[in-house]
Amino acid sequence: MIAKSVDRHESALEVLLRYYDQLVTIENKLPVSENQIRVQFKWRDAFDKESLFSGRRTLAIASGLYEKVCILFNIAALQSQIAATQNHDSDEGLKVSVRLFQQSAGIFGHLKDIVLSHIQQDPTPDLNPDTLAAISALMLAQAQESFYRKATADKMKEAMIAKLAYQCSDLYADAMKLLQLQTIKELWPREWIPVAVMKQAAFHALAEYYQSVVAQQKKLYGEEIARLQHADELMKASQTRGSGSFCFRAEHNRILRALEAAKKDNDFIYHDKVPDTKSLPPIGKAPVAKPIFPSSPLSSNFIDLFEKLVPLPVHEAMVSFENRKNQIINQECGRLKEATQLLNGVLASLNLPAAIEDLSGDSVPTSLLEKAQQLRDGGGVTALNKMMQDLPELLERNREILNESSKMLDEEANCDSQLREQFKERWTRTPSQKLTGPMRSEATKYRQILNNAIQADKIVQEKFNKHKEAIMLLTKPEEELRSALPSANPTAALKDSSVVQELRKLMEEVETIKAEREVTEKEIRDATFDMSSKFMHAMAQDGLINEESLAVPELNKYFGPLLGQVSDSVSRQEAILNKIQTANSEFCKAKASNQSAGKREAMLKDLAAGFDMYIELTDNLKEGTKFYNDLTPLLLRLQNKISDFCFARKTEKEELLADLSKDIVNQPTQQPPQAPKYQQNSTLNTSDKKTPPPRPPPPTVSQAYTPSAPPSIPSTSEPTAPGQVGGPPPSGASPPVAPGGGIAPVAASAPAPQPQAGATSSNSAQQPPPPYYGGQQPPNWNAPYPVYNMMPMPSGYNPCNPYMSYCPPSFQGYPPQPQYPYPGQTTQYPPQQTSFPPPNYPAGFSQQPQQWP
Repeated sequence: MIAKSVDRHESALEVLLRYYDQLVTIENKLPVSENQIRVQFKWRDAFDKESLFSGRRTLAIASGLYEKVCILFNIAALQSQIAATQNHDSDEGLKVSVRLFQQSAGIFGHLKDIVLSHIQQDPTPDLNPDTLAAISALMLAQAQESFYRKATADKMKEAMIAKLAYQCSDLYADAMKLLQLQTIKELWPREWIPVAVMKQAAFHALAEYYQSVVAQQKKLYGEEIARLQHADELMKASQTRGSGSFCFRAEHNRILRALEAAKKDNDFIYHDKVPDTKSLPPIGKAPVAKPIFPSSPLSSNFIDLFEKLVPLPVHEAMVSFENRKNQIINQECGRLKEATQLLNGVLASLNLPAAIEDLSGDSVPTSLLEKAQQLRDGGGVTALNKMMQDLPELLERNREILNESSKMLDEEANCDSQLREQFKERWTRTPSQKLTGPMRSEATKYRQILNNAIQADKIVQEKFNKHKEAIMLLTKPEEELRSALPSANPTAALKDSSVVQELRKLMEEVETIKAEREVTEKEIRDATFDMSSKFMHAMAQDGLINEESLAVPELNKYFGPLLGQVSDSVSRQEAILNKIQTANSEFCKAKASNQSAGKREAMLKDLAAGFDMYIELTDNLKEGTKFYNDLTPLLLRLQNKISDFCFARKTEKEELLADLSKDIVNQPTQQPPQAPKYQQNSTLNTSDKKTPPPRPPPPTVSQAYTPSAPPSIPSTSEPTAPGQVGGPPPSGASPPVAPGGGIAPVAASAPAPQPQAGATSSNSAQQPPPPYYGGQQPPNWNAPYPVYNMMPMPSGYNPCNPYMSYCPPSFQGYPPQPQYPYPGQTTQYPPQQTSFPPPNYPAGFSQQPQQWP
């Protein structure tokens, strides 16, 4: 009765069941709502009696819960259809009907409890809780009826069948009350309520019949007759209520036969007193039909198409876990990097290890040559310039994507505001501000990130400009680098001193610390965890995920030893730096007598600082490039989400505009304003007008037409129809007869029926007068001369009236021109009629009878 687009077969039902199961499984994986995945579902009212003025009743909501409710409704409706089409004469067909009717009742009852919380707005009438309660009660009554039919087919004991039938009558009574609620009674197909009322009385009658059999078995013949009489009365009431839908004639005949036989036996044999119906003991009930909500999954053949997709709570827990992990990684790697930068800065300020390698005073220190070679291998200034030129392009690309996204949101919001201002309260869709909040917050967050990146790019550019000359000098060959360094007096005597040996040992420890940090940082960054299975297990077991209680122990287990290595490395660095500063002080005292080494040492410090800055800038630029490239997909995803949202809103806007336009077109026009008094049909200053003299009575012309009173003038508010003027029809004419002997209704455009010939004077007096000069009288118009009714004409037309003193000639004026045939015109037609009326024209002006099917 509801699902009109699918076959009434269990294969069609299986499709709906699998679709519903898929909706349930993806509910936590792909949340469909106004603010998340915005997929709009549109459904039409199942009981919609579409009309010209009201149109179709539909409801469209972007909600997965609404889609689940509608699919459940159609599943229950299709179950009722399949159950109704089963072969109720077979045992298997009755079993299927019982199962499907009970499941249908359970689903409708379940929907009644959840529909308002799932939709959270006014539903269509078919999803009203009162509607769902009525349908659920009707399904349950039909399930009980199937149990009754199976019991009669299995020839169970009459006492049990009576209880089943009485329970069935009781359930139909409940359904009847719910169906007749004032708010929903106009919703149903017109046969539903009569059938429910008819079945309620019929099954009560059947319960009385089977209980009469029980009374006969107990030799209570008076009770038997009383119950059979009551059953007969109930069957007659059922037949009256059900009119053409009565389907218990065979059962009624059986009751009548049993009543006749019981009366005969009682009258001749038992003579038992027949008690009053009200004094009979009540019949028991057997409520075997129960509403059943199917277990999940509804389909036994369901296969999850999104099995690999984790539920949303698991995904959110994974995101939170990744944030915790990344926070630890960034924090500890940042500690290592800051400690290394501090170490390099101190060594560069002390010109170490270049100071202990440049004791000859004319050669380039080995450490400096290694740094220069590493710089040249990395591309030097050219590579830095290229990466710095790429950053603005990447920044501009991301900024354009973000600006375009914000522009789409602004345009959609402006359009919605304009239409809301235009249609006021009729513009019922959700305002854009309530839907775009998360997207605008995300766009704002990305814009702030871009602003921070711009400031970081400026700092990188300043550092590069400060150390650009030192970096460019390190990219040159060894000979140019040696010639660029100032010369100094040799300090070869210090080569094997204890202080130099101490500094070399400390430099080795520094390199060891740096190597260990590289390994530790790599282990920290390469940390991997498989938390998905643990989160899934927790959700399956508890129904929720406590991410913190599961994530913190796992992170501590893996990162605990690595964090200890970082802390140990930082503390060892502090001790080494103290030793380096002490040894370097002694070394500076030893070579203090050499004044020419000051400029050379200062330049070596600048070159060492330039190399360190080159390494830092290279890392910064690589991170910046990676940042912009990683940000682009995120911005594109945001742009796609906004684009999909705007497209969905545009589609929704067009549908709503179409509905509003249809409503405006179908809206009845307002009544025109009341006309001023001087424009109304009432006559002004009637006291100033003279009343015309009364009309004299008409002359008596024949005995066949003798009016007893002067004719009345028609009211000005009801003008006489043109079809009412003319002579009377012949006496044999009569109105057309509709099938069944009644008078057929006359169409609005048909002329009014004429009075019969020989009518009484009262009928003639009620006949309206003819118009003056053949036309209708205008409102409030009085004829200047008395107006008389036309004299009745004889049954045939006679041009020469015997009452006329003068017979006009057959024609006046010029004689008619001879008629000649056109070229090619056939001459087989009958001769042209030159007089009126035609010879075979019927007498009078009788109407054509209406043709009715």
